Parts: sequence; C-alpha cells; structure tokens
Amino acid sequence: MINKRLVVIGGGAAGFFCAINAAKLFPALEIKLIEKSNKLLSKVKISGGGRCNVTHNAPDLIYMSKHYPRGQHFVKKAFSRFFVPDTIEWFRERGVTLKAEADGRMFPDTDSSQTIIDCLLKEADKYRVKIDMSTAVTALTQAGNGWKVSLQDGSVLEADFVCVAAGGYAQADKFSWLQATGHKIVTPLPSLFTFNMPGNPITELMGVSVPEAHIKIAGTKLQEKGPLLITHWGMSGPGVLRLSAWGARDLAQMQYNFTAIVNWLPAFNENSLLEEMKELRFSMGGQKMHTKNPFGLPQRLWQFLLLQSGLPEEVRWADAPAKDVNKLVKQLVVMECTVKGKTTYKEEFVTCGGIQLSEIDPATMESKLAPNLYFAGEVMDVDGVTGGFNFQHAWTSGWIAANSISSKQG
Repeated sequence: MINKRLVVIGGGAAGFFCAINAAKLFPALEIKLIEKSNKLLSKVKISGGGRCNVTHNAPDLIYMSKHYPRGQHFVKKAFSRFFVPDTIEWFRERGVTLKAEADGRMFPDTDSSQTIIDCLLKEADKYRVKIDMSTAVTALTQAGNGWKVSLQDGSVLEADFVCVAAGGYAQADKFSWLQATGHKIVTPLPSLFTFNMPGNPITELMGVSVPEAHIKIAGTKLQEKGPLLITHWGMSGPGVLRLSAWGARDLAQMQYNFTAIVNWLPAFNENSLLEEMKELRFSMGGQKMHTKNPFGLPQRLWQFLLLQSGLPEEVRWADAPAKDVNKLVKQLVVMECTVKGKTTYKEEFVTCGGIQLSEIDPATMESKLAPNLYFAGEVMDVDGVTGGFNFQHAWTSGWIAANSISSKQG
C-alpha cells in the first residue's frame, strides 16, 4: 500500500498545528511541511513581547467571535469544533500550562514563547513530520484528486492533500499562485498598526500611557476604548491597535490621513467635565494646577495638556482664565490629532484580506472549489484584534484541517 502524502505550506502556528495533529490522527500519512523562509514559527517567537500570547480567555463563542473585524461568522462556526478550552487542554497534555492575565490574554506559565516553539517542534519530531526550509512554492496544480506542488528550485512534490497555511501577504500579487487554483483573493491590507503624528508635540511624551482612553476617527463611526501609549512617532497601545483593525479598509481608503479624536477621560464629556471644573476651582482654588492632578492622569501628560491650553506652571485653580479652562476641557475630552501615515506594530504584521471565505467550508477548512485543498490561518480573509485572537484562529483552523484530512483515511 502506498502511503498518502500531505504537504503543508507554511511553517507558522497554523501550519505546524495542522501537520502535527494530522500526523497523530493519521499515522500512515507522510507529512511534509515547507517554509519559504529560513525561520520556523517566527510570529510565535515575537508575539506578546517574546512571551507568546497563545489565546484569549474568552467566556464563550459569541464573545470571542466579536473580536474579528473580518470573519466573525466563519470563526464562530469553526470555534464550535475547537475552542479556547481545547487549546488549553492540548498544550496541557504536552506539559505546557497556560495562565490568563486580567485583560484576558493567555501566556505560557514560563512567560517565554520558546516554550510554545519547543512544544510544537517536539511534537513534529515525535510524529516524524518532515520539514523543508527556504523552500518557496511557485504553483499548485490539480492532478486527479491530488495535487502537484511546484517549488522554486524546479522540483515538483506530488500530494494527496495540501494545506495552505502561508500566512498573510502584504501585496495581492503574492497570492497569484493561489488565484491560479480558481480562488478569489480579497485585497490584502495592513490590519494592526499604530498612528503616526508627525510634528505633534505630544510625541515628546513617548513612553507615557493611560489605562483607558476613548479614540474615534473623525467623520466615521469608528471608535474604540482601551489602553493608549504615546510613542516617538504618535500613538499606539491596545486601543489604537483595535481601532486600526476595525478600520483597516476605511483608513486605507483615506490613505492613512485622518483626524483621531482622543478622550483621555472617557467617564466625561465636554459638558460634564466643565461642571467638574467648576467644582474643582471652588474646592482646590488655592492650589497650583500643575502640582495637583485630580483625574489620575500621568503627571507628564497632565502638565503637557495644561501648557497646550495656555495654563502656565504657576497658575492656581481659582485664577485660571475661563477661556483657558475651556481649552483644557477640549484637550482632555476632544483632543484632535492629525494622523499622517501608519507604522506596523512591532514585528507583529497582520493583514486583512486573503482567500475569500465563501469558498472555504468552516467545518472542514476544505476548499469548496477544489477537493483535498485546505486552508489554515491568516491566508484566509480572517483577522482578529490584538490579544491572542489571531493565534486561536490559527490553532482552530489547523486542527480542523488536520481532522478533516484524517477522516479521509483509506
């Protein structure tokens, strides 16, 4: 009997999860994983600042699916087959325990991404998954019920099954070898990025963060609440990153030139903060505004906003001119920041776009157009906000693809 062969294209989280699980479930299957670069699991390595944000401690499918700007319905169906508790248990069975932080992000107890990498490599070795690196695919061609995988060096691999887990591409033309299989590509665009604010003096406060700010994009319905970090080029932090994900397509149409409106005190609006200021001027009249910060903001940010409002260091609450207090209120709750351009968030490059989801069965991850062709991970038009959501989609889709392939034994 000739052993069947699965070729997995892509050496990231989704590709490894498909290869490992298929090898365990289908022992007679010959599995070859090919990676175009000279690195395996590179996003796993850098995720979460080197700690690896493995998944998110979500209470249910509906909560989880709401964190995917693209692919909500698709992932909800997929998560019904393999969800967060399954991910936790899968790693636990292999000696890796995960812990949840207050914001829901989950990391290995070791706080090291190497723990996850070692676990996946060990499993691949255990089940004799063959790995070829620096191996790029140039074409996929149907051959009966199987596939021919053409490589850059001119060689051709024959496969009974192919799982494409090649990640996201920044340019649409990189998908040409997949388009040739008959699949439609939703135009890829950056999905997680920070806002550049060239010339804005607030960049002098790089490193200052607030635990919760409200950010919205002027002229749109896009808005988000969450931690905000001031950087040397503009603004970042989970709140900004989530907003960039939800607004990926709209902001691209604006060519990343727009106005972000920041409310540093989301509990207030202009009217309620003006009332609060009247109380403060009465109760703290003799104290200097610069030394007494009544809102719990970082001191450097508070003093910066005072100066931007024309309130010098020596001014006391009772003596502050009304027009300058009004300016301060605007700076605190409707601060307008001109954004010109974006920066990829660290090295965690995530794209929206990819294989059109209507062409993939979420219960199997198999192509609806071509038999025995499967997809896993970011190559599909699915992307989550920051916080472990993209990795959960990788684990889920890889696991489902592996189970679907193993069900075709014989």
